[in-house]
Amino acid sequence: MSSGVSTSTDKIIVDKSRHHRNKAVSKAVRATRERLQSSANGSHAFDHDALALHVNNMLQSALILPFFIILVAAVGTYITGESTLLPWALFTLAVHSLNLLLARRASKTELTALNTQRWQRMFIFGQFLMGACWATFAFSECAVCGGDGYYFYKGAVLLIAISITAMSNVLLRMAVIVAFLLPMISLGLIALGSRSVFDVGLLGLCATAVLFFHYISNRFYRSNLTLMSYQSEKDDLIAELEVAKSVSDEARRRAEEANLAKSRFLASMSHELRTPLNAILGFSEVMSSEVLGPMGNATYRDYAGDIHRSGQHLLNLINEILDLSRIEAGRYELNEEALSLLEIAEDCIGMVQLRARAKNISIHQQFEPNLPQVWADEKSMRQVLLNLLSNAVKFTSQGGEVTVKVGWTAGGGQYVAIKDNGPGIAEDEIPVVLSAFGQGSIAIKSAEQGTGLGLPIVQAILAKHDGQFILRSKLREGTEVIAILPATRVLQSLPAVAATRAVEPRRKSFA
Repeated sequence: MSSGVSTSTDKIIVDKSRHHRNKAVSKAVRATRERLQSSANGSHAFDHDALALHVNNMLQSALILPFFIILVAAVGTYITGESTLLPWALFTLAVHSLNLLLARRASKTELTALNTQRWQRMFIFGQFLMGACWATFAFSECAVCGGDGYYFYKGAVLLIAISITAMSNVLLRMAVIVAFLLPMISLGLIALGSRSVFDVGLLGLCATAVLFFHYISNRFYRSNLTLMSYQSEKDDLIAELEVAKSVSDEARRRAEEANLAKSRFLASMSHELRTPLNAILGFSEVMSSEVLGPMGNATYRDYAGDIHRSGQHLLNLINEILDLSRIEAGRYELNEEALSLLEIAEDCIGMVQLRARAKNISIHQQFEPNLPQVWADEKSMRQVLLNLLSNAVKFTSQGGEVTVKVGWTAGGGQYVAIKDNGPGIAEDEIPVVLSAFGQGSIAIKSAEQGTGLGLPIVQAILAKHDGQFILRSKLREGTEVIAILPATRVLQSLPAVAATRAVEPRRKSFA
């Protein structure tokens, strides 16, 4: 039973089963562009990524805060001579351990857009618990400490704690404010109760530090969001480029398969058409020439001549299509040899001279003498000149003139220029005329319509010779076409080598 998917190479061009693939590709491109346009519209678009980075930072810097807490407890015990800070250190380490367990659980859980806010609230609550621990430390006092040394110790500890909290929670918004809300309240209550200048100064210093580090962490948070936005845009651009590349590869594959199908079609159809054409041309020529005897009706003889001319036209059309398809497929091989453009031009003029005389067209020759030979394919160059001369004679009106020039180019190459005084070609129709099967308005109205493949074949053959084709034309002023071969194909003759004195062979000496 057929699956509905075409497996034949020739049917890929009209295969409707691939429509779903193209639809999916178009949908992916559209979704990628919408994501590109809306990725930087708000900060909430990156909450998931920011939370994942925060969890990673917590796990990587897990030992910094415990080391600082142990150092604070050890220095405090040394200064006060009491072990009152040891229970506080154990409780603070326990809270920090809970935060680390929460981060490890979050790293093992798939973070989605639905549970991101819940995890953020849990991490904020963990920072609030740490703030309660620092608030407990803020209430600590030293009865045996003399002077103001303990104020310096407490202020330094709180400032370092604020900085560590700010740097380790850059990607968690409001973490600094939430973590040190209770310590600020504790310092405020102490300052309100004691009315000491040192307590008020410590409160002001810590409050300023909290606001400053909150501002710094907020700036870092926005910078990280900007970097995430750029990264997202880069990823989206890469994704869109990959989608576009897949679309391009699919289009190229389909074009190659279509070209292969065209080549197969032309190969098969050329064989199928040439076989009956040989019989048509042969029998029609025998009938029109009355080889086997005179025909009873002259109209039949005219019909046989029409059949012969139509068959020749069809055969020329098949040959031109095959030539163009071989050139496009890169299978047009050149059989290069040394030849003279002057001789080829004279031969081609002789071939079209009969048609020119029938229309009373005079062909003028302007050849530069003593042109050296060129390295080219003789058959291809004859085809180029015959196509250009046939077009000039075909589209030149009765009593017109055609001028053929052969000479040197400014760069040392050789050219063949054919100019007529026919109706010309409109400037906007020149690209159409140079395209395959393209014909201008004059050619369409003309009684001698061609295939529209002559000039494309001329262009392709000259390109195979590393040459150039130029077409200049204006309405009611005529047309000039120039076929140019580069200087690398001109064979310059070398002067004869003057006789030189023979070198005597050296005698071999044996020791």
